[in-house]
Amino acid sequence: MATITERRGTALSQLKEMLRERNEHPERKTQIDEEIKQTFEREVAILVLDMCGFSRTTMKFGIIHFLSMIAQMETLAHPAVAANGGLCIKQDADNLFVTFPTPAQAVEAALDILRAFRAADMLLPDDREIYGSIGIGYGSTLVIGDEDLFGNEMNLASKLGEDLADSMEILLTESAATALADSSYRLEPITFNISGLEFNSFKLQHGV
Repeated sequence: MATITERRGTALSQLKEMLRERNEHPERKTQIDEEIKQTFEREVAILVLDMCGFSRTTMKFGIIHFLSMIAQMETLAHPAVAANGGLCIKQDADNLFVTFPTPAQAVEAALDILRAFRAADMLLPDDREIYGSIGIGYGSTLVIGDEDLFGNEMNLASKLGEDLADSMEILLTESAATALADSSYRLEPITFNISGLEFNSFKLQHGV
């Protein structure tokens, strides 16, 4: 059986190989699970950015117009990510998935991104103005190199950023908010009901 150092290919292909071994050798699943955790598990803050108005803008102006807006979003967001110590793991259409060492860095990056959007919108025509919604999580996550992310906080941050946050709003998971308990950020608790389950989150009060 291949060891970690003997595995080849990308981080994602390594993970898939481990999972295949787990499926083929269920008697070794505990050992393989531990190997997966040792290889990929990290304590990170996760920022998920979603551009607002995809369907409306695309229907009105066409997909090429919105693709050009995605390119503009990248130009504005990536410097804010890098300046706050973030690593953009992947981009899926108009969504960015970014990791940071701490929730505070994720929050500062989120604020810088929204400031960049506001500044650009002062110069852009109305049909090109950029707005975004952001979800932030924090906790143990499988970070698959620079290819993908898996974990509960990743799922929750995605739900917040893509589905629950309003335009130019920043929502945090309970775990991320708890890690910021000693900070000066103003966090307003919000409870969502999803499929009959209550989901506690926090809205960052900001003046951006």
